[in-house]
Amino acid sequence: MDLQAISDRIEIEDLLTRYARAVDRRDWDLYRTVFTPEAHIDYTSAGGITAGVDAMCEWLDTALSQFPATQHLVSNIDALVDGDTAEVEAMFHNPMKMPDGSVWFTGGWYHHQLVRTPGGWRSRELIEESCYFHGMPERPGHEADR
Repeated sequence: MDLQAISDRIEIEDLLTRYARAVDRRDWDLYRTVFTPEAHIDYTSAGGITAGVDAMCEWLDTALSQFPATQHLVSNIDALVDGDTAEVEAMFHNPMKMPDGSVWFTGGWYHHQLVRTPGGWRSRELIEESCYFHGMPERPGHEADR
């Protein structure tokens, strides 16, 4: 592995860490630094929406307001770099504290299409692929665990 490949790997891992920190701290200015201005973000597999960056920030701010705390753990980062673009798949495990103190867990994969910009790597597309939910509050007609 040459120095550029090592540098790309570290920068991509830093980008994913910044993403998790931004979401968990609800820092929407920081969240915007993860993405290109025209990025497409898709959280529909978790019951969310698909939108651009600004609309997603508004939606996340509302959706996450019901949780006193969240923690996104991102791991098993598989980055395929091809010049100034990269396909990245990373696993996530996301415990979310409920107002009653219980914890709801979800996990799956993030699929990013990255592009190298003058400001570093940025995601031009993020698709969340949910794999499991546990401890989800029951809603009439829905199972507690999927």
